[in-house]
Amino acid sequence: MAGRGSELAAYATGFPGKASLPNRDRKGAGNHKASMRRDTIRIAMRFILLLTIASLSTAADWPQFRGPGSTGVLDDPRIPETWSQTENIAWKTPVPGLGWSSPIVAHGRIYVTSMISSKDVEAPKKGLYFGGERPAPKDEHRAMVYSVDLKTGKIVWEKEVWRGIPSFSRHLKNSFASETPVADDERIYAHFGQFGLFCLDKAGKILWSHKLDPVSTRYGWGTASSPVLHEGRVYFVNDNDTKSYLTALDKKTGALIWKVERDEKTNWATPYVWKHDKLVEIITPGTGKTRSYDLDGKLLWEFGGMSSITIPTPFSKFGLLYVTSGYVGDQNRPVYVIKPGAKGDITLPKGETKSDAVEWYLPQAGPYNPSPIIYGDLYYTLLDRGFLTAHDAHTGKEIYSKQRIDPSTTAFTASPWAANGKLFALSEDGDTYVLQTGPEFKVLGKNSLDELCMSTPAIADGNLIIRTATKLVCVRKK
Repeated sequence: MAGRGSELAAYATGFPGKASLPNRDRKGAGNHKASMRRDTIRIAMRFILLLTIASLSTAADWPQFRGPGSTGVLDDPRIPETWSQTENIAWKTPVPGLGWSSPIVAHGRIYVTSMISSKDVEAPKKGLYFGGERPAPKDEHRAMVYSVDLKTGKIVWEKEVWRGIPSFSRHLKNSFASETPVADDERIYAHFGQFGLFCLDKAGKILWSHKLDPVSTRYGWGTASSPVLHEGRVYFVNDNDTKSYLTALDKKTGALIWKVERDEKTNWATPYVWKHDKLVEIITPGTGKTRSYDLDGKLLWEFGGMSSITIPTPFSKFGLLYVTSGYVGDQNRPVYVIKPGAKGDITLPKGETKSDAVEWYLPQAGPYNPSPIIYGDLYYTLLDRGFLTAHDAHTGKEIYSKQRIDPSTTAFTASPWAANGKLFALSEDGDTYVLQTGPEFKVLGKNSLDELCMSTPAIADGNLIIRTATKLVCVRKK
């Protein structure tokens, strides 16, 4: 990109100036001005084309949950805004087994995980409800990683990384393959909760594995926190009801670099690597406390006040960190926006909404499952029961309160994404709602696949990859 950036700069500064014009007669000057206008238009069009190519060249990969920076945002004019079960569908590829991990994309390949049972598995039930706990199964299971060609949908390879009988339970809406893998230029890191973390090369060969001991989780609901990568290390959180910790492994060898115990019980939030001008922090939301660690595992700051179940993934924008949780059974469903450079205990005093470390705070605006998203200057929250809210991302000021997306749809688990001035929300029914961005709420369209969906889609190279209960679906303009 450095070379292309220099080329763009050359075009940007390459317009002739007035001082360089020679003396001409009136007719010649007119011809010269017309010629300059044509040259200017050609240069401008070329400049715009180069900008478009440059922007699209960075849109080829979606290597982790919610894509680059965990923002869920990618502007690419090639991405369709309308589709159906046949319209703008490039391919559909069945994925055996059960898994709610999100697909990721790296170098023209989609990677997704699944758990195959030797017996029939009870189908998930949509919506929010009590009584979803299911005991440990008694039949053999196989943990699988699939590599799928982005262009054709063909399964390039499949790899079994674990086989056995699970010794722990899960929630009916969870799976034994709910953690989203992460990829770099050479490897894929697939996490299967309590079964372990597995590193594979791009040909599907297992390079190393990090086994984990079975532990108990809250209500026996299982696990879901995904791994993250940063500069030669893979980090993952294991928050459970036995002994919780944050771990850093060497991404090439799997060797343990450090492990920090956490005074936490079960959480399902994926950690976030926050890079700003002061340092790099590893952010770990938690029911007890949200904590920040440096790259050596040293605690930098922490605060209390989250809801009793913590799921959404943090992210950063405008130099600020956005952290939230919103268990539907709690009155406390907060949003915290943290400034860089915080130290120590930054818990907000009761009744306060900001401090030296906290830019703004809302006590009852957090979602349960979906992670929020910022597009433009607005912070959007998709609530599980089908409402959308919008706040000013800089101040927390309410732009609009709960707006019902569709009275007939009351279940959303996947996180929203944004592209080309639109917001997209995928319901558990398999309906993707196209929403207007900006200060006025409006539903612009609805695209239906008519199958259970709970995974957050991936966007890459002009393609939208949606995982349903049984398959991967590639949405692409024809």
